[in-house]
Order: sequence, then C-alpha cells, then structure tokens
Amino acid sequence: MQHLTDDEERALLDAPDPTTRMGIRDRAMLDVALAGGLRVSELVGIRMDDLRFDGPYVDVVIRGKGRKERQLRLWKRVGNSIRAWLAVRETTAVPEVFVNAQGRHMTRAGFEYVLDRCKAIAVRQCPSLAGRQLSPHVLRHTCALRVLKATGDIRQVALWLGHASTTTSEIYLELDPLEKLQAVAGVIPPSLRPGKFSPPDRLIASLRGKPIMRTESRRPRREAGHSSA
Repeated sequence: MQHLTDDEERALLDAPDPTTRMGIRDRAMLDVALAGGLRVSELVGIRMDDLRFDGPYVDVVIRGKGRKERQLRLWKRVGNSIRAWLAVRETTAVPEVFVNAQGRHMTRAGFEYVLDRCKAIAVRQCPSLAGRQLSPHVLRHTCALRVLKATGDIRQVALWLGHASTTTSEIYLELDPLEKLQAVAGVIPPSLRPGKFSPPDRLIASLRGKPIMRTESRRPRREAGHSSA
C-alpha cells in the first residue's frame, strides 16, 4: 500500500501556483483530499451547502458509500485554502464546490489529471516522487496513517475514513510496525501458577543436554518347562 512521506506531501501541496485561479483550486482540492482522506468520488461530490465555517475551521459533510454521511472538521490551513478558492470560484450553475475551467463540476478523471500535473511539478522539489504511482487512494492512505499516529486508535481511523468497521482499517497497522509493538507492550499476560516437572521428562532432559537414562522393563523369567495355559 503506497503512501506519501512528509516531504513528498509538502512538495505536492506546494506544486499548485497560488497566484492563479486554477492553482488556488488545485491547492484546495489537494488540501481537502489529504486532510480528509477522501475517496475521489467524495471529494468531487462536495457541494456548497456541505460547507460550514466556524472560525478558522471548516466542517465538511462527506457523502460516502451506501449513502452514508459523516462530518469532518478540518483545520485552519484547509479552511483557508477553501476560502481562497471560493473567493475566485465565481458563480456557476452547478452545486459542487470544485469546478473545472468551463464552470462544470469536477470529474474523477479531472482530479486525477490535476494530481498527475501537480506530481510532475513536485518531482523537482522531491525526486522520490518520480517513481511513485500517485493516485487519489494514495492520498487517502497517507491521511489514514497520520490519523493513526496522532490518535493511536484504529477506531478513529475507521470513523475518519468512513469505514463500515475497524476490520477494513486494520490494514494500516501493517504499515506501521511501531503500532504493533505498542499494542504488544500494552498487553499484560495472566499470571500462571508456577510448577516444574519432577522428575524431568525425556524432552526436558534432552533440551538441557543431559544424557537420557533408559530404563528397560524386565519381565519375570519363566521357569524351564513352564507354559502358560
């Protein structure tokens, strides 16, 4: 499962030109995708009435799979990116927040094109991106790991990403061995009653490197000429 390092994420967010209308839009989309861990369909489906600004923060209603909704409160940087885009978005006939250059709603393919273009620019700042297969799901995985490291709780990851259960989210534990070590360290095994073998059996004796004394059973000798009935 691919995910971005901190340097790669920073380079990707710095790729859009913040002095142009499309650059402001691209920065906002990348910010929301990385902060919210959204599926591409969730990202392009955000509507104007799904946004609620509360001081420096922004609350976003996300429509996930199976028509399930969740609300995410995103931090100040993301709120500022969205505000900057809304200031230059202009009035359009579509309700979606993110629109293309023609004023129509952004499609899945459209965002993937934006992502490829930003990656080509970000490679100049962070060469490790050159060999990466960058997709919207890579941004989602990156967010999931950030939430896991920040909270240490796989349930929070499931809630943030909109997973139906924590079973789907447990795959992220495979990417962070430290989480496994912390989980193991937090387990207190039950105390058991001490005991020992007396005398030691053949396995214990062999493990200790001691010679195993074989005792052959002796059958009583039959007297000559005596036969059993």
